[in-house]
Amino acid sequence: MDALAEAQRQIDFAQWANAQVRNLRTLGFQMADKGVASVLVELHNRNMLDAGLVLVGTLAYMAWLNELGARAVAVRTQDVDLATRKHLRLGAPQSFLDAMAATKLGFSPVPGIPSQAPSTSLKLKGREGLRVDLLVHGKELGKAVPIPQLMWHAEAVPYFDYLLEQPQPGALLAGGHCIPLMLPRTERFVWHKLYSSSSRKGFPEKAEKDLVQAATLAAILVEQQDEAMVDSFGEVPTGMRAVVRKRLPGLRRALGSHPQTLEQFEMALAP
Repeated sequence: MDALAEAQRQIDFAQWANAQVRNLRTLGFQMADKGVASVLVELHNRNMLDAGLVLVGTLAYMAWLNELGARAVAVRTQDVDLATRKHLRLGAPQSFLDAMAATKLGFSPVPGIPSQAPSTSLKLKGREGLRVDLLVHGKELGKAVPIPQLMWHAEAVPYFDYLLEQPQPGALLAGGHCIPLMLPRTERFVWHKLYSSSSRKGFPEKAEKDLVQAATLAAILVEQQDEAMVDSFGEVPTGMRAVVRKRLPGLRRALGSHPQTLEQFEMALAP
């Protein structure tokens, strides 16, 4: 009887939580779809999120908008970007590929570039299908780096060691779930987004999206919390700074109606 009562309690709680998530959607909170929920719930149940996987990319931006209580134009993404350090807090290796297979969504590994390189991504069929990318710090952008604890490889991205320093707990609303996970510190997320927006070659729409997301979060931090972006710029690695300074004209355009935030960037990025 005790087991039956506990099972009923869990069912009741799940139904209550689902109703609360629906209410938050009605109030304008950012919400990812069921596919994203399937991926993150599976990783949560396998303790991979607790072990050190950090949500980055547009989904992290959505999560931070909710955490900060900010309204913005709803965003949609078909990319689940997960970042890791090379050493996770796992008692024993777990297969990242098996975790994705357990979602029953039908993920297939994306061929590496060049063709003999290991895969770092999985994708559903179709041009707009959901994609899961595993990322890690590395000086050579795009290089496949082995992550033995996940029996998988991750794609190297410069300065992810800076981005992943002291991540903070948060949550993502997705498909009727509220999934606890780790997020990059907001100010570091802003600076790395600006770096990424300047580093993208041949993808102007993605570069603009990164810049807008960085500017939006910065405006929220400055106007709601009086965050000094000029102070946090002191933690930015030297190699990132010259690249980030190239985005000052874009920030002036994006922050025309937020002079206080623009002033912070002007002071931080002055030669």
